[in-house]
Amino acid sequence: MADETLTTMQEVDIDNSFATFKDEGEANWEKLKQYQDEKTALRVTVDGVVNKGVVSNVEGVRGFIPASRLALGRVNDLNEYLGKEIEVRVREVNKDKGRLILSAVELLRAKANEERQARIADMKVGTVVDGKVESLQPYGAFIDLGDGMSGLVHVSQISRNRVKSPDAVLSVGQEVKVKVIAVKDGKLSLSMKALEQGAEEDTVREETSFPKDYKLPKSEDLGTSLGSLLKGIQL
Repeated sequence: MADETLTTMQEVDIDNSFATFKDEGEANWEKLKQYQDEKTALRVTVDGVVNKGVVSNVEGVRGFIPASRLALGRVNDLNEYLGKEIEVRVREVNKDKGRLILSAVELLRAKANEERQARIADMKVGTVVDGKVESLQPYGAFIDLGDGMSGLVHVSQISRNRVKSPDAVLSVGQEVKVKVIAVKDGKLSLSMKALEQGAEEDTVREETSFPKDYKLPKSEDLGTSLGSLLKGIQL
């Protein structure tokens, strides 16, 4: 929805930008439409700066790349892209209007996500890291670990003391120290409770109390009361 709103807001700027240049060479609109349908990654060279964006030639058609579609962050100086080779996808093809819109952000997001997933996969269970509370939900707190990584501290993992609501003990922006307790499906499960004094004794007590064939419940199902712990035990 945000992309659609942004595109609508840019319509006038895009039309004005296209009025500043004309297509050169033999246009291949059918090929451009194919690129759009197949979401093909194209390497293009920025050969011009116009109002609210830059332009590049693709298949004989000069395409417009809005400033908002050039990078994941804000672009302060479009001239820094002049002559630079970048990867883009075809976002819009309109032969009747002679309009070609290109975008780099989708590929940049995909690359950033791949790098983030790789960093998460390399994270070892037991690692202790510093982070900052990013957001609070009824079921826990999301912690920003930097480098595009974040993880969840389930409400049951905030403290050894019973916590009814994360916002009762945490606030957005608060710096915390957490321990990685699970890495699964590209997600990090974190714990603050595991770093509290006496947490190791609790762990030993729990391990010696459970039958050998007992399977630990998923972290999201963990509770802090004795009743919830005993519920899953099959003797």
